[in-house]
Amino acid sequence: MTSRRLMRYQSAQRLAEGVAHRLVQTIVRVQAEQERIDLCLTGGRIANIVYAAMGDIPECAKIRPDQLHVWWGDDRFVPTGHPDRNSLQALPLLSSALRLDPSKTHVMPAADGKADPDEAAYSYAQELGDVVFDICLLGMGTDGHVASLFPGHPSFNPTAAALAVGVTDAPKPPPDRLSVTMPVINRSKRVWFLVSGLEKADAVEKVFAGDESLPATWANGTIETSWMVDHDASIGLPRYNCSL
Repeated sequence: MTSRRLMRYQSAQRLAEGVAHRLVQTIVRVQAEQERIDLCLTGGRIANIVYAAMGDIPECAKIRPDQLHVWWGDDRFVPTGHPDRNSLQALPLLSSALRLDPSKTHVMPAADGKADPDEAAYSYAQELGDVVFDICLLGMGTDGHVASLFPGHPSFNPTAAALAVGVTDAPKPPPDRLSVTMPVINRSKRVWFLVSGLEKADAVEKVFAGDESLPATWANGTIETSWMVDHDASIGLPRYNCSL
């Protein structure tokens, strides 16, 4: 487990722009060091701004689509064209920045393709296999959930044997979801949290205090664990950290 690195940004926009630059630079650097890179995406407002901002970064042209595999940490188990799907929101934004190879774009199954969330989760786990994410992007809910792993819910098991889980009766709509499990997140090389908003400040403070009832507290990369947060989300933390 790596120690948490806190990176503060003055606003949500600066957070998104900073993460976009860091993401592009890291992908380019890692691609120069190895033949394949596996990137796990997250959904949410800030993440979507990050994906859109990548297209404005000149260095993005150096990213080789033949080396890049794209995955999702979770998605809503709704029909393929449903606007709630994380992948449906992210792909149009990413396509303006990256020339994604469809054969290397691993979208989670939709409700019109699989019978139920459990079957869909099993299918995604088979596809995932022993893949280790070079970068795993995560958001965090006001309750401290990550991906679709919720506190006090059967979806959250820090030592789960499965690679992916079908989530039903989730406390946040829609109730049916798919998620990778905590062990998959924790075998990632780099775990990057993107957190914005005053409503997240209490959960951020609890994570940094070590509250293990929150799934976010358990998420760590093997090389790096970075928390990239805006001013509002970090207001409950000590102010001796450097602002960006």
